Amino acid sequence: MSLQGIGMTSERTRSRMVDRLREQGIRDERVLNALRTVPRHIFVEPALAHRAYEDTALPLILGQTISQPFVVARMSELLLAGRTSLGKTLEVGAGCGYQAAVLGTLTREVYAVERIGPLLSRARDNLRQLRMHNVRLKHADGNWGLPEAAPFDTIILAAAAAQVPAKLLDQLAPGGRLILPLGNSNGADQVLSLIERGPDGFVENRYDAVRFVPLLPGVE
Repeated sequence: MSLQGIGMTSERTRSRMVDRLREQGIRDERVLNALRTVPRHIFVEPALAHRAYEDTALPLILGQTISQPFVVARMSELLLAGRTSLGKTLEVGAGCGYQAAVLGTLTREVYAVERIGPLLSRARDNLRQLRMHNVRLKHADGNWGLPEAAPFDTIILAAAAAQVPAKLLDQLAPGGRLILPLGNSNGADQVLSLIERGPDGFVENRYDAVRFVPLLPGVE
């Protein structure tokens, strides 16, 4: 599939998506430029490529989804607020690699873990097309983070948890930020939670209602 895209996958269509995100309240131009840069159509299933720049989640293999562009932008913007960079970043739940690609345009060092092997293979292929050599992928249980690369300035979870995995808090650097959908795994009552590691402990703020697949243990 062409990286540039044509018709409903063209750069013009991608720019219209960014215009809608701006209208929805995304203000950080770094984030908007990242979503303008990354061709989402190569990350979705080929039959759905014509819908890649709609503001909606789309199905992937094995019951997984690619997050809607607004949620990707919103999580990135919250993590960046008042900061010059994301710093060393860990993504839990790499999926098809789309969010990792967006993160890879916003910082120089991204690690991403994914528990489902076939999905991780898709992510590798997708990121290889973009030649994003600053994104490292690993087949692993995201509940454990990535201790060999810790600490992280930023941790982002693309799956919902009833509570923050303790191992991820341990791997957050001083002053670091972690964002995740916090709430029931059935999709009800999930909310974006941003946690910052300060000198006196962790400070949490809650934002938008969201709906994500659950954070599951183990690898497949």
